[in-house]
Order: sequence, then structure tokens, then C-alpha cells
Amino acid sequence: MNKEKSLLDALFEHATEGIIICNERGIITMINPAGTTTFGYDQDELLGQSIDVLLPKRVRDGHHKLRESYNENPAPRKMGEGRDLFGARKDGSEIMVAVSLSPFETTQGKFVMAFVVDITSRKRNESDLLIAHEQLRQSADAIQQLNRELEDKVQERTEELADAIQQLAESKREVMLALEKERELNELKSRFVTMASHEFRTPLGTILSSASLIGKYETNEHQTKREKHIDRIKAAVSNLTEILNDFLSLEKLEEGVVRCQMVRINGKQLLTETIDDLKGISRNGQTIELVYEGNEEIFADPQLMKNILINLVSNAIKYSKDDGQITVSSAVTSERFELNIADRGIGIPLEDQKNIFDRFFRATNAGNIQGTGLGLNIVKKYVELMDGSISFVSSEEGTTFTVSLPQNQ
Repeated sequence: MNKEKSLLDALFEHATEGIIICNERGIITMINPAGTTTFGYDQDELLGQSIDVLLPKRVRDGHHKLRESYNENPAPRKMGEGRDLFGARKDGSEIMVAVSLSPFETTQGKFVMAFVVDITSRKRNESDLLIAHEQLRQSADAIQQLNRELEDKVQERTEELADAIQQLAESKREVMLALEKERELNELKSRFVTMASHEFRTPLGTILSSASLIGKYETNEHQTKREKHIDRIKAAVSNLTEILNDFLSLEKLEEGVVRCQMVRINGKQLLTETIDDLKGISRNGQTIELVYEGNEEIFADPQLMKNILINLVSNAIKYSKDDGQITVSSAVTSERFELNIADRGIGIPLEDQKNIFDRFFRATNAGNIQGTGLGLNIVKKYVELMDGSISFVSSEEGTTFTVSLPQNQ
């Protein structure tokens, strides 16, 4: 008998789930170490206390009635059945718990044994997964909208070609111009289809495989793997969003929707705030340093200036090593505002440098690094809208882009 009691005592003391025993008045008569740890108390602090001390204050009044109802008709209740339950730790923080109940009776009276498990992390992961699914749905909707817009654009260009054919008799020069225009359009279309099929396939495949694998990880031991795949889904959705933003920016530029509003702004503040935001997407060990010289006030379009900085620094992050340093330096004179973004990344091959600002062009050493080949083309157009210029120098030791804007207006 003593051996059996020792075994039961060991099970009670070393159980990984919290075990709480209360009498019918709701007074805690026994609680194991796992139970006190779950709620943040020391071993003997809860003995003799009402079970209500482990509940958030907002639900204690209602719990009193529920306990009385349960005592009138006690029955075992499995873990996870019924509504979401909340507990209160000693420090006042709330946790979500799963509770199973087992009533029993001894010579000392009626008791209820409760098995308690903290499921706060599991609930949070389920919420993250729902958010990831919603982001995936929104990305799919955006891609469908993009496809419709592309179909409309192709239809529009096809109609333009039909008009050009009808005017063949009017001028050989017009015919040649129309044919050249169509050749460029077909080339862009071909390059777009090639790029889009690759850039969309990779993140969509990542999202699909990660979403499928998450469903297979059901125990707490798989938490690290679940978080890994959730991070992969978030990264893939972010990549799709970046691609769609490039397409939309290019479309607005082509249609002349983007307007340049040159005003006096605090250049140092704009650069500081934008770089602080970009530090959140930098890779492990990367540093972004800002060196600002000259008058803090500059003459520029604030939104275009911010978009230029985001694109160039994002490229520097993307093409640099994990421990790489990125330096953003600027100098302001009465004549010009000069902005330099320098990295120690993989550089741009010499044979590719003449085409680096072309639409859909990507350097041959880009490899599997995600990108649309539109970013630098868009940056160049933004700089030109402000009557500025952009240049760069690059080698195997890194690349420096320089943006120069006139300041004597």
C-alpha cells in the first residue's frame, strides 16, 4: 500500500500538467508543482485559497454560479470541451487554459480534481496561421487583379496595332514605327512573362508547402517548426507584395499619374526616419549607418525621395552579406543635394552595368535573389521627375549609388 501511495505521490508531483484539487466550496486543498508554476505562485501559496484567485477578476462573479451548478450535477468533463477559458497568474497577467474536471468523493467530503494546461502559445499560433491564410487570400486577389489589368493592356495594344495596319498605305515611315513599337512591346511582354512565372512561382510554392506542413505539426514539441514555416509564409507574402508594388509603381509612371511636388523639407529627419524603418528588414548582423553633412533643409519631393531611399537601401540589404555594412551619406550645399548609398555586397558585373536601369533587367550574378528588375528603372524615373541625376560605381567589393538633386530653385 505504501508503495502504491509513493507511486501516486510521484505521479502527482512530477506530472507535466497542472493538477488542482478543490473541495465543494472551491477551496484549494492540493496543487502540484506544475500547477503552481503555470500560475506563477510558490509551492504553498495557494493551499487554502479559493480557486477564484486563479481567475481574472472580470469572470469571478460568474464562476461562482457555474461552480454551484456543477456541484449540483458533477460529471467528468474532457479537456478542450466548452468555451475558451482564462486564468490569472500571480502577476495579474492572463493566460488561456484548457481544463478537464473529475469529481470524486472520500470520507472527508466531495472534491473536484482539475487538470490544467496553459494553451496561450497554441492559441497565438492558431491566430498567426489564420492571419497568414488571410494574407495569402489577399495576395491571390491582387494577382488576379493584376492579370485582369495586363489583359486589358494587351487588348489595348492589340487595338493600337490594328489601327496601325489600316494606315499602311499612308506612310512607310509610320508602318516602320508601328512595327518597331510592336517589337518592343512583344519583347517586354516576353520578358515579363518569363520574370513573373519565376518570381510568382517561388513564393507561392513556399506558401503552399509551408501551409501544408504546419497542419502536420500538432504537438508542443513541433512549436519551433511551426514558427519556422509561419515565418516562411510571411516572407513569401512580403515578397509578393513587393513585386506587385513594383508593377503598380511602373504603371503609374507610364500613365503619368505620378506628380512631382518640390518643397522645402527636413532632409535629415526624412533620411533618419526612413532608415530606422528599413533596419527592421535588415538581415542578421547587417548595420545601416547614416552620415549627414550640411544644411538639414533640402528642396525635394518628400514621397519620391522616400521611395528612392527605400528602393536603394533595400537593394543594398538584399545583395549584401549577413554581416555587411551599408552606409547612407549625404551632403547639402547651396547648389546640390547629394545622396550616396554604399554597400559591400556582390557588386554589378562590368558587362551588365550599361543595362542596369533597363526595365526587367537583372544582373547575371543575381542568382536566386528575389527581384523584378524594375526597381532601379523606377528610381531613375523618380530622380528625373525632380530634374536630378543618378549614377553608380561598382566592383566585386560593393556598389555605391549616387543621387544628385539641384538646390538653387
